[in-house]
Amino acid sequence: MFEHALRAGAIGTLALPNRIIMGSMHLGVESEGAALAAFYAERARGGAGLIVTGGSSVSRVGAGGRNYSFINDSAGAPPLRRAVEAVHDANGRIALQLFHAGRYAFFASFGLQPVAPSAVASRFSPDPPHALSEEEILATIVDFARGAERARALGFDAVEVMASEGYLLNQFVSPLTNRREDAWGGDLERRMKLPRAVLGAIRERVGRDFPVIFRISGADLMKDSTSDEETLSFARALASDGVDALNVGIGWHESPIPTVQQMVPNGVWVRVAAAVKSAVGDLPVIASNRINSLAMADGVLAAGSVDFVSMARPFLADAQIVQKAARGEAALVNTCIACNQACLDRSLLDEPITCMVNPRAVRELEFPEGVEDRAHEPGRFAVIGGGPAGMEAARALAALGHRVELFEADAELGGQFRMARRIPGKHDFGETIRYFTNELARLGVIVRLNHRIAAGDRSSLRAFDGIVLATGVVPRRVALAGADLPNVVSYADALLHDRVSGERVAIVGAGGIGVDVAHYLSYGEANVDESTRFLYEQGLAAPEAGLLVVGRKEVALFRRGARIGESIGKTTRWAVLGALRSAGVQFFTDARYEVILADGVRFRDAAGEERVVRADTVVIAAGQERNDALLSVIAPLAVPYRVVGGAKDAAELNAVRAFEEGLRAAHELASVKEPRRKGQGRDAAHRLR
Repeated sequence: MFEHALRAGAIGTLALPNRIIMGSMHLGVESEGAALAAFYAERARGGAGLIVTGGSSVSRVGAGGRNYSFINDSAGAPPLRRAVEAVHDANGRIALQLFHAGRYAFFASFGLQPVAPSAVASRFSPDPPHALSEEEILATIVDFARGAERARALGFDAVEVMASEGYLLNQFVSPLTNRREDAWGGDLERRMKLPRAVLGAIRERVGRDFPVIFRISGADLMKDSTSDEETLSFARALASDGVDALNVGIGWHESPIPTVQQMVPNGVWVRVAAAVKSAVGDLPVIASNRINSLAMADGVLAAGSVDFVSMARPFLADAQIVQKAARGEAALVNTCIACNQACLDRSLLDEPITCMVNPRAVRELEFPEGVEDRAHEPGRFAVIGGGPAGMEAARALAALGHRVELFEADAELGGQFRMARRIPGKHDFGETIRYFTNELARLGVIVRLNHRIAAGDRSSLRAFDGIVLATGVVPRRVALAGADLPNVVSYADALLHDRVSGERVAIVGAGGIGVDVAHYLSYGEANVDESTRFLYEQGLAAPEAGLLVVGRKEVALFRRGARIGESIGKTTRWAVLGALRSAGVQFFTDARYEVILADGVRFRDAAGEERVVRADTVVIAAGQERNDALLSVIAPLAVPYRVVGGAKDAAELNAVRAFEEGLRAAHELASVKEPRRKGQGRDAAHRLR
């Protein structure tokens, strides 16, 4: 099984045990040697064939933020060296990514004006760059070369040069950002001169036996940027200059086309890497972006169009993704759902990242779960509620060696994820439910479905050493005339039970859930597969027979405030709203509702004008309320407890917070089990409230 993904390979002189590379991710803890080492070592033990670090800036002006590492600063060496040693101790291999942000840097980081090939501002950074002088260009080349030399001295097995995603070297190749008329700009040969010079200078410093990978942009997805043929010419030039492998990235941060969001079909960008492979012959080529399972990676490699697959966020979701597959345990892999909320969104804010569905990621030292951390005297814990917070609390308690019973009122685990998996692009949320269902069974958690805890269960609850209340939320009812009409349904009715009739739908409330409902109802069904449809809708390809979409509802989305989907993450919101606009969804912001009618909604618009939007069904998505009625049952028991997720705070559904609170509650409750058994239970319970 997975014979292509698990087959040994090589990049230059570096032998690799398999074809799966953990792609570069900025973690936000690069200066914390212990945390950095723990994170990478766990992924090395989990089977990553090669780990590529988050970008290490070759200069201060090239940093993407204050939390980046700096390969050419002596202070940056100890954490990096510690990470290398930890990976090697785990029998892994690790490459350092050499990074320069160019015009994507921020003045606020170090008080330095960003630099670029030309003084062309970006939409990503608010700070306009200045054009690099000849002297500064030559110094930048030296910075990259010194960085590679220092990486080798620190023990790294290879380096990867970042020349993709709209960063400095990519900016030099692109005519959109390189408007120079000297030796470093103009025709393609001159625009390629800087990255080629960087490769040459690195080779002079480290020799031929030290592997050098270039991450190049397979498609900028920017109007008037590098053409497809120019991209392939650049790949051929690097191959002739002696690069050891090409890692193919997609798009710029400013691109109007989604590249890594949930709505991007899995594997859709392999075609771009395959084109590069065709252009460079035997040179190893690495495909990346939106490949989130070993099964998909194996299929890509079996096709023979690329040599390696890079998976970044999937290693956040599950450090053991490769090892589990090799053991025949793919059903136990925690799948990346491409939500971006705890990783990319935080990275762009220069904050430490983690993972929604695996909140231990980058916090391995804070939440240890190795064999040595298992309880010597197992306790007995109850988790009430099987949504995100409850599933993670049960998993973490069981992973720490305790006996756990999970009580879920419905017939299936998952909570709000049962709705989310129905939204276009969010089908992988169902994989999270699959993972927890299988993992809880493996860990011996007793899962009691269709079991609603009530006040009469007080005596049985007293027998537990701790309780996690994770009963989630219920849809908020609105105090609006007509809300009790038969044509009015809740968002849960719409998503779980398809109780939407007619072709016209009005949605009252346009937060994250309202936007999801609008996307679900307006998406329709197409006569082509998801990848073909995506490429067609993004203007990148056209199906031979044309695209036909049927079953779309006419949707109107209402918001009391000014911003639709305000709570949706930075890297996703723009893409989702673009999809809604393309589907013809109407947006009404600053709306003041007056009454729900039997055939629509009467409201006043932002200008104060009274209007009526006709609708066959009105969906209420006006937020949620805490489902914490059991708190009055649990609180008097003198049993340590923790309230987590929506049951704790329903102000805005936040699955990142829910999973994290479930994990934290498990570790805190486990830590007070022993004091309680020695008669200190009341004090422990008080501390946990």
